Amino acid sequence: MSTSLHDLPVVVIGGGPVGLAAAAHLAEREIPFVVLEAGDAPAAAVRQWGHVRLFSPWRYNVDAAARRLLADAGWVEPDLDVLPTGAQLADDYLRPLADLPALKPHVRYDSRVIAVTRQGMDRVRTANRATTPLLVRLANGDDLLARAVIDASGTWTNPNVLGASGIPAHGEGEAVAFLEHALPDVAGADRNRFAGKRTLVVGAGHSAANTLLSLAELAGQTPETSVVWAIRSTSPARTYGGEADDALPARGALGSRLRAHVEDGTIELVTGFAVEHLETTTDDRVRVSHGATTITADRIVSATGFRPDHTFVSELRLDLDPILGSTRALAPLIDPNEHSCGTVPPHGADELAQPEPGFYAIGVKSYGRAPTFLLATGYEQARSVVAALAGDWEAARDVQLDLPETGVCNSNPVLDSDTIAGGSCCDTSAAPATEPAARGLATGIDGGLLRAPLTLISVTEAGNSDQAGTCCG
Repeated sequence: MSTSLHDLPVVVIGGGPVGLAAAAHLAEREIPFVVLEAGDAPAAAVRQWGHVRLFSPWRYNVDAAARRLLADAGWVEPDLDVLPTGAQLADDYLRPLADLPALKPHVRYDSRVIAVTRQGMDRVRTANRATTPLLVRLANGDDLLARAVIDASGTWTNPNVLGASGIPAHGEGEAVAFLEHALPDVAGADRNRFAGKRTLVVGAGHSAANTLLSLAELAGQTPETSVVWAIRSTSPARTYGGEADDALPARGALGSRLRAHVEDGTIELVTGFAVEHLETTTDDRVRVSHGATTITADRIVSATGFRPDHTFVSELRLDLDPILGSTRALAPLIDPNEHSCGTVPPHGADELAQPEPGFYAIGVKSYGRAPTFLLATGYEQARSVVAALAGDWEAARDVQLDLPETGVCNSNPVLDSDTIAGGSCCDTSAAPATEPAARGLATGIDGGLLRAPLTLISVTEAGNSDQAGTCCG
């Protein structure tokens, strides 16, 4: 018995900020949907970096459709000028959103997707493909049929390797006991693993910067603690960013504080270091080497970013850019060699469409390996894609997105300190100083999240969340 596509729901993979935003837009348009979240609660991945504070205040962290639905239910939005932590984002916004009557019956937890294909078809068969339901298989063996699939699963569970060549360094597998995932809770739950230890942080994005600042604070409390920072480039200018010229003050302060710790010697900076070999020592330490240069440490924090996992959609027809792993149409718009977070042009359903009808990846996963994603972008992607699924192409193509300047124009600028201090290399005419140019932005990523440690500013991105080394988070 055949099933009509229009009788089937849209399946959203991922119950993080962008996945739930897509659900809110689907609910507003009365399109049946199911959200599949791998964790046991909304935004399970966000909770893993719950100790980290976002760069942007609440006014920019809530999707427009979600805000309307929550307001109708009597939700009181937090103080618009306060910068929330990841835990607050999950508890004070995403949990209430997922619990709304319009969403709750349609959100399934502990539902990890292991494959997406066409019912009765592999990717070779063409006949009747566009009118055949998509099939989503879960780890528990359940199969769901869908009229469309929106993949908002993020990249948090698929970090890059430590090796600089895109493959594991020699000895990386044997040294796994010394390695930490990005953004450990240095000041909290993970403190004992770092106190009194020598920690090497590898990476040049904001995940690395946050960890370095937390370690520097720990070093001030525990003198035996020491911190080494290794980057591949010859200058840390990308990580320092725009500093005072950043449209998001908390993000600018991150770079300024990091620079200060490097200059006063609290953080030892090693430039031009590409991890090639790891070797454990007899005294339970690890040696990390690049050529003749060797760094010995007790712990290593791998803050080298994230990459998308396309393996579970390998039976779909995808046209992926060979470099970034995004859609081919989106790649030139987000190329980190050309763009910072603030210079990415608006884009929506047209740029996110694949040769496989009805399949879209949105959120940080849509950017592939480009580390310039912002949560505001994900919210607008969700709005545009849902409008397209509703057949409202006028709304789908009316993409509106203003993003803040970072003070640098791409993710690997050749800038000296005078250039940084002298102002942004980017045109900020669209971003008046009195009003940060962002509509709903919260996280970028490291591939990631716009993050700042709890200690960065007193008042204040990646799994199924949205989060890679980045100029913007």
